[in-house]
Amino acid sequence: MLDRSPLKLTVLAVATGAMLLTAGCGGRGGKNRDTAYVARDVDTLYAAAKTRLDRGDTRQAAALFDEVERQHPYSPWARRAQLMSAFSYYVARDYTKSIQSAQRFLSIHPGNKDAPYAYYLIALCYYEQISDVTRDQKITLQAKTALTEVTRRYPNTRYASDARLKIDLVNDHLAGKEMTIGRLYERTGRWVAATLRFRNVVDNYQTTSHTPEALFRLVESYLSLGVPEEAQKAAAVLGNNYPDSEWYKKAYELMGKHAPGTTTS
Repeated sequence: MLDRSPLKLTVLAVATGAMLLTAGCGGRGGKNRDTAYVARDVDTLYAAAKTRLDRGDTRQAAALFDEVERQHPYSPWARRAQLMSAFSYYVARDYTKSIQSAQRFLSIHPGNKDAPYAYYLIALCYYEQISDVTRDQKITLQAKTALTEVTRRYPNTRYASDARLKIDLVNDHLAGKEMTIGRLYERTGRWVAATLRFRNVVDNYQTTSHTPEALFRLVESYLSLGVPEEAQKAAAVLGNNYPDSEWYKKAYELMGKHAPGTTTS
């Protein structure tokens, strides 16, 4: 649902470096050698994978990078191939396998210089699976957790900078889900359940674009529950923080109509 990250292609520079110089050996042995299950030396196998990736055959590239690790597990190329496999699966939108490859890289090489990118790639895989607010948001929560992990571990990297921007978008998305459910409860007269959803937006997603409406919906719900004092508190917060909002104007009118003995500021 959300856009792919502009940083996604940086793995090519991060993970390959001087290895690109070996790409010229990919053609040795003929077309039949460019398959995933033919035993061959590590240089040729890795170069074949890289050639496939350059052509856009991302799934075959990923399989060949996996084969580098399988055939030559103790080679320095295996470490590089793990990350390139994760990237290839990511580009192919096979997010489950991308996450698995990145996690395998981190489990074996937790202190490697490319570890920040591996964490970031995992976060991207979850982030790009975020669905609209009418569906279950388990993936959205996983994306938030993974993005937060990037900012916690590597706060001064470009990956963390991008992750922070994405966390803001994720929070807005989660708040939108709460608002969708809250409005449904409100329409069906389940006022207590509605207030819990709107309260969650105000308490936990207060920096999102949904907060003004959530406060107004609290005014509506509290008035419907017959607790104008709570409605007045919500309206006051709305007026203090969003005085020019259309939602404050609606709240002011609503309080004047249904709770004339209270004030909204």
